[in-house]
Amino acid sequence: MIGLDSVSKRYVTPGGVVVALDNATLEIPSAVFVVVLGPSGSGKTTLLNMIGALDTPTEGVIDVAGQRVTEMSRSQLFAFRRQTVTFIFQAFNLFPELTALENVCFGAEIAGREDARAVAVQMLADVDLGHREHHFPHELSGGEQQRVAIARSLATGNPVLLADEPTGELDYRTGVQILGLLRARADAGQTVVLVTHNREIARMADLVVELADGRIISAGPTPDGPADPSTLRW
Repeated sequence: MIGLDSVSKRYVTPGGVVVALDNATLEIPSAVFVVVLGPSGSGKTTLLNMIGALDTPTEGVIDVAGQRVTEMSRSQLFAFRRQTVTFIFQAFNLFPELTALENVCFGAEIAGREDARAVAVQMLADVDLGHREHHFPHELSGGEQQRVAIARSLATGNPVLLADEPTGELDYRTGVQILGLLRARADAGQTVVLVTHNREIARMADLVVELADGRIISAGPTPDGPADPSTLRW
């Protein structure tokens, strides 16, 4: 589903060249839950942005869902982001003038789903916010806004779901609930790639990729197989 071949990303700054990603080669099959581990500055968000075509590599080749992302035109990249990948960002990125339901509907509609409203209602129910669907973002707590953003991403139904610290603003109970939803998506056929610094979350992965200083230092399955999200503790 996802392949990176010798992918690097370098930035030229007044202080010199900064290497955000260094010669990354990785193969991710379809329908798996992947956790990318690493401290701040290790390159994990850069890796995620490369897979999702939000950034372009300095060198190397990226393939996602049978498409060579590194050779796409601007219009092809737009279609790719709309129909192939979906992001869950650390920032909520909700539209302040839209209700929770309308925000989630937008995600489904932009992906071309004809049943957008029904899907949005179901996704909000799945994150325990069915009773808040007509509230605006400013009327929701930070955790509730994060759950709306997650519901919007899930509503697209795109084959690749990319999550950047999706439980960072959530309490433990809600975080485990969201991780369970993401795990269920992988079990149902989506490819889920989640980046985090939390090693406990890596226990529920099919594949764990660890980064340090922009380099992939290890990639492989969890030793005992994926743990049930309800057994995680942090």
